[in-house]
Amino acid sequence: MDKIVPINIEQEMKNCYIDYAMSVIVSRALPDVRDGLKPVHRRILYAMDELNLFPDKQYRKSARIVGDTMGKYHPHGDSSIYEAMVRLAQDFSTRYPLVDGHGNFGNIDGDSAAAMRYTEARMSKLTMYMLVDADKQTVDFAPNFDESIQEPVVLPARYPNLLVNGSSGIAVGMATNIPPHNMGEIIDGVLKIIDNYIGENEESEKRETDISELLSIINGPDFPTGGIIQGKYGIEQAYRTGKGKIRVKARAEIEEMSGGKTAIIITEIPYQVNKAKLIEKIAELVKTKKIDGITGLRDESDREGMRIVIELRRDVNGNIILNQLYKYTRLQDTFSINMLALINNEPKIFTLKQMLEAYLEHQKDVVTRRTKYNLTKAEDRAHIVEGLLKALDKVDLVIKVIRSSNNVQEAKEKLQENIELSMQQAQAIVDMRFRTLTGLEREKLQDEYSELNNTINYLKSILDNEDNLFKVIKEELEEVKVKFTDNRRSEITLLDDELDIEDLIDEEEVVVTITHFGYIKRIPLDTYKEQKRGGKGVLGVNTIQDDFIEKLFTTSNLDDIMFFTTKGKAYRIKAYKIPAASRTARGVAIVNLLELNNDEKISAIFPVQTNDNRRYLTMVTKNGLIKKTNIDSFNNIRKGGLIALTLVEDDELIGVYETTDDDSIIIATKKGQGIMFEGQNVRPMGRNAKGVKAINLAKDDYVISATVPKEGEQILIATKQGIGKRTKIDEFRSQKRGGKGLKIYKVDDKTGDVVAITSVHEEQGLLMITSEGIIIRIKVNQISLLGRYARGVKLINLKDGVHVVCIEKVTDIAEQEEVLENLQEEILEKLPKEILEEFPEELSSDKISIEILSDDVSEVNDD
Repeated sequence: MDKIVPINIEQEMKNCYIDYAMSVIVSRALPDVRDGLKPVHRRILYAMDELNLFPDKQYRKSARIVGDTMGKYHPHGDSSIYEAMVRLAQDFSTRYPLVDGHGNFGNIDGDSAAAMRYTEARMSKLTMYMLVDADKQTVDFAPNFDESIQEPVVLPARYPNLLVNGSSGIAVGMATNIPPHNMGEIIDGVLKIIDNYIGENEESEKRETDISELLSIINGPDFPTGGIIQGKYGIEQAYRTGKGKIRVKARAEIEEMSGGKTAIIITEIPYQVNKAKLIEKIAELVKTKKIDGITGLRDESDREGMRIVIELRRDVNGNIILNQLYKYTRLQDTFSINMLALINNEPKIFTLKQMLEAYLEHQKDVVTRRTKYNLTKAEDRAHIVEGLLKALDKVDLVIKVIRSSNNVQEAKEKLQENIELSMQQAQAIVDMRFRTLTGLEREKLQDEYSELNNTINYLKSILDNEDNLFKVIKEELEEVKVKFTDNRRSEITLLDDELDIEDLIDEEEVVVTITHFGYIKRIPLDTYKEQKRGGKGVLGVNTIQDDFIEKLFTTSNLDDIMFFTTKGKAYRIKAYKIPAASRTARGVAIVNLLELNNDEKISAIFPVQTNDNRRYLTMVTKNGLIKKTNIDSFNNIRKGGLIALTLVEDDELIGVYETTDDDSIIIATKKGQGIMFEGQNVRPMGRNAKGVKAINLAKDDYVISATVPKEGEQILIATKQGIGKRTKIDEFRSQKRGGKGLKIYKVDDKTGDVVAITSVHEEQGLLMITSEGIIIRIKVNQISLLGRYARGVKLINLKDGVHVVCIEKVTDIAEQEEVLENLQEEILEKLPKEILEEFPEELSSDKISIEILSDDVSEVNDD
């Protein structure tokens, strides 16, 4: 019990954690600013040097290198040491590899290297310049972990390895992420600092280097995998402050293939991106239909380089697909720069200039220490040679003195006394054989002595003049630059803003159609304009699985399309995201574009013009509720949609209309009741509101439609049995919201219930769509203008059991003539050959045709 010392656990935890944190920071995770190496990398290279694994020697087993590193210098796991060595050998991980690996050292697909017992390695040629002169006392050595041998604290590093190869690591409470750079650019940056310091020429003054000068020399990071760095702002920010972000994207080209197809060819990817996982991600996006238009994906990479081929459908824009890939995959990636490194065993964030200057200070120290070492060696040798020359002058006396001496010590003392030699000189002479001493050539010794004196003077000039010291550093850097500089791999573009996908799309007018069964497609309007004019009559689509076009409108492919469902949800997508299709194609199911539930149907769809000045979306429900919400509330709709209206049980959304405060709205019911009131009578509400009562409904009645009339328009009403009329807006008086309204149509068995109400003007056309799939187009000015109590005129002849489903107004009659005439061709082209042969008369041109109703439209009598 006497040995138990009570301590404060809080203080002990603090002390232990600080010790652990400092150990990780200093001894494991962060590189030294001088040589750019973490301890494990430094120890691997030094162990290889001790094993004499030079570039011109044979490879040795990786297990031997790892074993020596672990046993002598790095007391950690062998797998972590091997992984660190493997990374130094990978040309896709290290810009200038420091280890020359032999065997399977992994690949960019993320496959691991072979076990260390199989692979072999040796130092690369560049590594020799990391270790050069380490044996000349240029760097400090310290005892290893068990104090049995010495290891270098830092390597001499004749080039700025930290910036050239970069470094990344996570310590405790801090992390570093320094990108690799081009050898030539970094060395040129150091040379610029040297030139400014010593003066570029005799007329130049010594001065400090400005960061802007370095920015003009060092363009930016240069990744081993290439890629395109977008913009210089992030680079400059990192170089000036030590922190910044850059965006790197893959190098990709769009190539023409046989058969009119195109393909995206990727030849470079961002740094540290796993190629195999990247391809898997692209395949996943295609499978989930987040990206539509990719028909093939394969990896054709080989020893010659990377090549990922992404084949595209004929009708898609390759630039759009490529931009989507940049957005949804790591084909475009962000590299966060944090230039954190150790200096004097303390972490510090460096600017570019500070990092280069810190390296330069290291080189000054290395060259100074090497020069002192070489000077000492030269002076020692010169002193010995001087003694040998004296001995040659009196060689007989030297031999006599040595022979007459009883021991070595006596011989040295007599030589010092009789020939005036120093202890070192006398020692050198007694260590020589008589044969060697007498065989010495005076001329060679004199030449050596003269050369040694020149060397001594040169070395002293380096130590006495800092400019000469810098010139030595400059010469050595230039040597490395000449031997190892290569071309940049990463291109830097001036574009820094995110590329907008719409910048890649040519604006065009398109026709969007939705069928009764929920199929949607987009067709260029020019497709119809260029078609050959067809026949006349009624267009039937019953033969195509009983589906028919239910909604059709024209818009710009750059406009947003708003969708509202019967369940009160809103969706919003760009028109160009609706798949383009041919005239004869059915389109895609709308559930592939919108995340609809099984019980949801589209109740309203309309384009949102980019210059739209309407402020509100006004929603009307089947049970007679109305709600007005600011249109800005629907700007940011996520893919899964959002709630536009909270519905009570058994109610559903039947229509959505764009309105302003000055608009009036007319609401119609299936039994012919209607109410008109000012939009100001409906106050704006939030998205989650239920709305307020618009019309007081009878028990068996419900709202079927609404319209927002504009100046000069009339009100058109159509019934289930194909009867309709136009009525002047003056026939409708404005009432209070929430009343029963007034009779706007007399409904009976002949007319059937009201199915639609809309506001029109005489220049417009009208499309009527039946439950049988018949589409008839009518000029509005051919429909009689009648009073509010009139029954109307027959708009279409219907078979028994067939009724009108909906009506759509069309702005341009001539344009829609071409649209519908070509819809006829679409139907005929889609019919199987067997059906055409079996029903030649029914499907002849006079039966499958389109007709504009003329002035002989007959009124329906009251009886």
